[in-house]
Amino acid sequence: MHPARPLLAALLAFGLSSGLAQAKDWTHVRVATEGAYPPFNSTTADGKVIGYEPDLLKAVCDRLKITCDTVVQDWDGLIPGLKAGKFDAIMSGMSITPKREEAIAFTVPYSQGPSTFAVMAGGPLASLPSTGVDLDLADHDAAMARLAPLRDALKGKVVGVQVATIQADLMAQYLPGVEVRSYKTNDEVALDLEAGRVDAWIGSQTNLSAGVKAAKGGLAYAGPLFKGGLLGKGSGMGLRKDDADLKALLDRGLVEAMADGTAGKLSQQWFGFDIVPR
Repeated sequence: MHPARPLLAALLAFGLSSGLAQAKDWTHVRVATEGAYPPFNSTTADGKVIGYEPDLLKAVCDRLKITCDTVVQDWDGLIPGLKAGKFDAIMSGMSITPKREEAIAFTVPYSQGPSTFAVMAGGPLASLPSTGVDLDLADHDAAMARLAPLRDALKGKVVGVQVATIQADLMAQYLPGVEVRSYKTNDEVALDLEAGRVDAWIGSQTNLSAGVKAAKGGLAYAGPLFKGGLLGKGSGMGLRKDDADLKALLDRGLVEAMADGTAGKLSQQWFGFDIVPR
């Protein structure tokens, strides 16, 4: 068994299973995903949902001896659908942010990574200021000052972003004045970037990795590695606030899958690097 990382050890030490003493008997859980956010999740031509999250969900549900069905739902309908009772949980690369925590609850995070840009390799934006440098957004004023050269570099350019994401909020708050074009899915952003209809694509590096890999050298990462602040604590499963018993159950399954190395192996398989929170 792999030694638990500090976060996982702390969660285990505080006894996530203690919340199960009075838990409802959850034997069947309906889990919604976008099915268009590779390599977290994507849909094959025959309708099968594949990716890191479907594999991790199966590992967790098998461990908990419960049945979990996957429901494909457009990104902007995930939280409304959850609150309306169309499904019981969301597992779709959804970052845990203060704004979202006002509306729903979250499990412990099962992935964590920075946000950055993807651009055409060898193009005019391939050497954006602070490329590869960590930039913490926790101190808004300090981050705004550090981002002045980036705002200048992006002047007159168009940045593509998926609608209703934390990266869209990042552009609005930290890079005002830069033209932004919103898309329903990240796949559409990637296509327009390669076609020259946008100059850059901003997203989580874990998601950008699929597009960068598929481009076979045509795309490259550029700009800072944004972390903290409005970007939240990592991605977790979204839940209704009233379902504390389901949260306790899924927390236990996720923590155990991370602690014994299952999540890490799946991360390496789908991303090529470790995205399990430390």
